[in-house]
Amino acid sequence: MEASTGTAADFTAPDFTPAERARGRALRREQLPWALGGRVLGLALTLLLGLTPLGADLVTAVGGWFGGSRSAEVLAGAAALVVLGQAAQLPFGAGARTVRTRYGLVTQGWGGWAVDVLRGLALTLALALPVASGLYALTAWSPDRWWIPAAGAAALLTAALSFLFPLVVEPVFNRFTPMPPGPLREALLALAERDRVRVRDVLVADASRRTTALNAYVSGLGATRRIVAYDTLLSTAEPREVELVVAHELGHVKHRDVLTGTVLGAAGAAAVVCALGLLTGWEPLLSAAGATDAADPRSLPLMAACAALLGALSGPVQCAVSRRIEARADRHALELTSDAEQFIAMQRRLALANVSDVDPPRVLELLFATHPSATRRIAAARAWQASAR
Repeated sequence: MEASTGTAADFTAPDFTPAERARGRALRREQLPWALGGRVLGLALTLLLGLTPLGADLVTAVGGWFGGSRSAEVLAGAAALVVLGQAAQLPFGAGARTVRTRYGLVTQGWGGWAVDVLRGLALTLALALPVASGLYALTAWSPDRWWIPAAGAAALLTAALSFLFPLVVEPVFNRFTPMPPGPLREALLALAERDRVRVRDVLVADASRRTTALNAYVSGLGATRRIVAYDTLLSTAEPREVELVVAHELGHVKHRDVLTGTVLGAAGAAAVVCALGLLTGWEPLLSAAGATDAADPRSLPLMAACAALLGALSGPVQCAVSRRIEARADRHALELTSDAEQFIAMQRRLALANVSDVDPPRVLELLFATHPSATRRIAAARAWQASAR
């Protein structure tokens, strides 16, 4: 549960001082060039490789290092695209990290950051290489109809990753330990029971190894579902504020947001594969990319470029849906706890600890915000409180 972007200037003054607002704006302005620069360069590089013969030449060259077979071109080409993409992002990630360090949000050294980058690269390759191999096995089977079984496989893979993420991916980056027995653990479990949400455990993530930011979440589906709280939250916030954060996260479970998100993600993945089937069957695109058909490994950069472009175009829509879902989870937290004042205190604490811009430009909200701003959330809590009286 994060403080994010939005605008509600009329409600800012009572909750945040001019200095607090200025600090959040300053961080946003300093981070923005790095964040946007990384996105723009990443997309531009992907399009350059996918829509010109440069990508085809890259696939042929790196495949030749491993014998030049079709399988070598597919696997080496996919690995090269992943490595180049992440390498292009490194300076921008380092720049944003430097900014956040100046604001006291980073506790991890550069060595630890480098290890995390390598872990992320390894995980991406572990996923991308089997996917690329399976994809081009299907294109070899049928250059024209490969996308039909591939769409179903993409949907199933998305659903599987949603289930496995807390078990396989999260432990790569954080250590999770059971919350010690005590009043807070009992209160969180009681909150979940009152909400009729079954959780497997309450865990503490060692987020303080990397950041001072505060957060908590409920992850997993079915048997893997657990409440996770950052150790930074537990050491900073009042117990009641922790309950409010968890109540918000339980709202996502109660409204089946994780399940719905998984289903929509699976449908979206299938739709992207169908679009790729259409685009890679268009002769002008294949010609521009230096590939003969979808079965040609040299079409791999073209597929990556089309997928990246579709993702970028759908981003604002996904953000708009996310903001509505987060606002609904806020209402759930208020209804579950009936504690608007503590909810407001919690939102203020999150915004200040995370150095959030509580009143950013509207265009940034529309393009990038996955959560309403702190001022919007506080205003909504006060409106709920007034209507509940």
